[in-house]
Amino acid sequence: MDKQTLPLYFELFTEIGIIQQLSRALLETRLPQGFLQSHFSVLNHLIRVQDGRTPLEIARAFQVPKTTMTHTLSGLEKHGLIEMRPNPKDGRSKCVWLTDQGREFRQASIEKLGLAMTDLAEHFDLDKIAQILPTLKELRIYLDENRDK
Repeated sequence: MDKQTLPLYFELFTEIGIIQQLSRALLETRLPQGFLQSHFSVLNHLIRVQDGRTPLEIARAFQVPKTTMTHTLSGLEKHGLIEMRPNPKDGRSKCVWLTDQGREFRQASIEKLGLAMTDLAEHFDLDKIAQILPTLKELRIYLDENRDK
């Protein structure tokens, strides 16, 4: 990659990183006391990819150590948002299942973000968002598929 192209790609990831930090803060101010983006993200992930995943699978998806994910899952379980059940495939490990309360928590959190999204919509019209979303998804898919290279 040449010296003129590299800064543009670096700037792209800098902007994505800043957006991630700002969006995390926006979300966490709307979550109940004691909950973090990591808690919400696990619930959201399990709805997006379907629950019944092992803690190790979830840790790999988030690219965090299993001990970190175990801590996050313990907090969710303590609040009744997930439950751990024996893995039907081997019986030794556990699988993570969302509870009805976990699904409701996620939905309520999304609804609390509604006011912030209304404000965002006043500054970025739907057409603009619809135009950039496919590129962001394509970038995410590429990075996800090539993360171990």
